[in-house]
Amino acid sequence: MTPPSADRPGSVRPGAEPFPRVGGRTGASRPAGHDTGPVRASRPVPPLPPLPARAPVPVPDDTAVFPQAQPPSEGAPTSTAMPQAEDVQALPTTEKPVGRAGRDLRAAIGVGVSLVAVIVASLLVWRPAFLAVLTAAILVAVVELTRALRTGGFHAPLVPLLVGTLAMEALAWTRGPTGLITAFFLTALAVLLWRLAPGPAGYRRDAAAGVLVALYVPLLAGFAVLLLVPEDGAARVLAFIATVVASDVGGYVAGVLFGKHPMAPSISPKKSWEGLGGSVLACMLVATPIIVFALDGPWWGGLLFGAALAVSATVGDLAESLIKRDLGIKDMGNLLPGHGGIMDRLDSLLPSAAAAYLLLSVLAP
Repeated sequence: MTPPSADRPGSVRPGAEPFPRVGGRTGASRPAGHDTGPVRASRPVPPLPPLPARAPVPVPDDTAVFPQAQPPSEGAPTSTAMPQAEDVQALPTTEKPVGRAGRDLRAAIGVGVSLVAVIVASLLVWRPAFLAVLTAAILVAVVELTRALRTGGFHAPLVPLLVGTLAMEALAWTRGPTGLITAFFLTALAVLLWRLAPGPAGYRRDAAAGVLVALYVPLLAGFAVLLLVPEDGAARVLAFIATVVASDVGGYVAGVLFGKHPMAPSISPKKSWEGLGGSVLACMLVATPIIVFALDGPWWGGLLFGAALAVSATVGDLAESLIKRDLGIKDMGNLLPGHGGIMDRLDSLLPSAAAAYLLLSVLAP
């Protein structure tokens, strides 16, 4: 039998190995030492160079070099329970002492005493000085209220409001009630005309806000100027301011000591009916001697005056609290530490000025 030739297909040369059978067929032979490639003459394949030897990584045979966990010190808490109140009472704190009203009482008392001193000094030294102090406070309050309204999207025109404030207080001093009302209507008209310039978008909203500011702040403050006009104007203003201060103090004390029934929890949660009772009692006790001895009014007039101003001061406070709650702010400003802004101190005085002027016109003409 003739041996297979190297040139014939299917023959296997010496030193070569056949491909593995695929699909039942035997592939062509390939040189030994090669995995793939065409069938060629066998050539020696150089071996791969050996990998360089690496130095062995030293492994410590003990853990003495690692930090060891220290046992808990004596008295240290080892429980994972939440800390209790007695555990944190001794921690230092930098917070200032505040009362139930959420205010810094020291700053509030200091600022309140300073304001009363300025008002009394201006009244006793020279009545027009009080007019200047009042006008400056009203201008600041107008700015504070206008800025606060902007947080709610109400852009009241500020320039006509400031000019109208000066006009209302000046005409109330020189022309009486007629001058005050006339200046108010001119201010409202100026607000409506001034707001035309930016265009129709939001006109009714901004114009209404401007008229509200003119009515709420400078017009009501003008009644305090009307109280100042007569010869005994200093006594009338003192009676009005002292009674409102008594309302605030009496309501605060009675509310802290006896307050259990909220008056308007959705507007001012800290105001209570017991606090209102304390305000009425304190106002009567303060107003009666002033009406009788300083203004020659009847004793029952002092009781009526005190009760009426206690109600008007409370309504004014609630009205401003309603506006602030609607705007989502705590204070109208931050000029007075412990009090907020000027507007926050005028909230109960503004409506009470109108009530005091009307009542004293009857009780002590």
